[in-house]
Amino acid sequence: MFDFDQYRQEWFGNIRGDVLSGLVVALALVPEAIAFSIIAGVDPKVGLYASVVIAIVISFFGGRPAMISAATAATAVLMGSLVREHGLQYLLAATILAGLLQIAAGWLNLHRVMRFVSKSVMTGFVNALAILIFMAQLPELIDVPWLTYPMVAAGLAIIYLFPRLTRAVPSPLVCIVVLTALAWFSGMNLHTVGDMGELPRALPQLLIPQVPLNLDTLIIILPYAIGVAAVGLLESLMTAQIIDEATDTGSNKRLECVGQGVANFASAFFGGMAGCAMIGQSGINVRSGGRGRLSTFLAGAYLLVLMVLLGDLLRIIPMPALVAIMIMVSIGTFDWRSIRNLKDHPRSSSFVMLATVAFVVGTHNLAIGVLVGVLLSGVFFAWKIAQIFAVRPELSDDGATRVYHVSGQLFFASADQFMAAFDFKEKVTRVIIDLAHAHIWDVSSVASIDKAVLKFRKAGVDVQLRGLNRASATIVDNLGTHQRNDAEIVIGH
Repeated sequence: MFDFDQYRQEWFGNIRGDVLSGLVVALALVPEAIAFSIIAGVDPKVGLYASVVIAIVISFFGGRPAMISAATAATAVLMGSLVREHGLQYLLAATILAGLLQIAAGWLNLHRVMRFVSKSVMTGFVNALAILIFMAQLPELIDVPWLTYPMVAAGLAIIYLFPRLTRAVPSPLVCIVVLTALAWFSGMNLHTVGDMGELPRALPQLLIPQVPLNLDTLIIILPYAIGVAAVGLLESLMTAQIIDEATDTGSNKRLECVGQGVANFASAFFGGMAGCAMIGQSGINVRSGGRGRLSTFLAGAYLLVLMVLLGDLLRIIPMPALVAIMIMVSIGTFDWRSIRNLKDHPRSSSFVMLATVAFVVGTHNLAIGVLVGVLLSGVFFAWKIAQIFAVRPELSDDGATRVYHVSGQLFFASADQFMAAFDFKEKVTRVIIDLAHAHIWDVSSVASIDKAVLKFRKAGVDVQLRGLNRASATIVDNLGTHQRNDAEIVIGH
């Protein structure tokens, strides 16, 4: 049920902090949005308009207050080939479809798949993003005027030392103001925001993508829309979880899926590309004091004002100021304890974390890295569970009955061990397979039971299954064949 009082608190419970943090985020969004537009192969205004619309819309419909959503590299990189082959209008159409898919995912509660993302994968995801954020700053640190380096150092000093004087004003905002003033009055030769690309001077206009409304168009845009929707939701949900932990508050993941879809849907009708949550800007927002929906709304609103009304002022902001902020975000995002924990945590957990980092950084694709991490986590988990499976044989005093006491989880990874525990050549008249301390999980385990029972029957041995719990009995009754008179006896592989 909708809680109006809570929703109002999310908007107006932290006005001063949200007003200031939103401005810092808006300034940091400019070079990112331009850079992501270049990645997608479109004009800078496409990324900037997307960031404005997505931030404003998600502030109303999202499920995680204070989280910043805008145009991102994760979605932009997926759109490059579509733009090259078919043009901007097809990108806008794909963005609309991606938004609809995300809305559907929210209504279908697909956010629940996040339960299968382990802590090791989350840590790898965070560390990889921190590395990517830092790597994204390298173009502004290589082959640049030498004054860039002392300016970046000065920016970092302001960011980390100013809070010791006061926290009334976010230190990243102080960094931008001080370095901009210093660069302007001293006439330093530095890269500025204006060097990144032409900024739009007009409000975004409502439009409809000019593409044929037919099956051919759907076939073209569907693969891109699915990829963007999946990656966007994955990054948004994982970022929401990180912000939950950072602020010690909860969020509505289902509503966040729907909100991301609505935001992307709206972005396309204003000439914007697809986007999702941004861990870097969300980190800036939270560290600058942002806690509510107002900070997200103002980030988009400030960005619009900066572009349209204060474009000339925005263009003179030196890039070292923004680089210093993003380095701060990178340092703060990286889980430094994970390095120390490598020697203490189980090797499998450490391997999953490192593999996630390696694949995300190597491919620059968050979905691939997280997918690899989840698969590895599943394999290692199955291996561990299979290792605690055991079968203990016990012979009756008269030597006529052999009881096999099975304990643990019987599934595809332990099925071979289950079969290897039986002596099908032993001269007994009766075999009892005691499953009181076991659980049957899948088709593979039922097939193993069938195989064991039928092999004993072929040898003339009476077989009884004993101690099945209700769930195990149900799956055996539904999938098993040994209880049927016409069951086929399968020998060998």
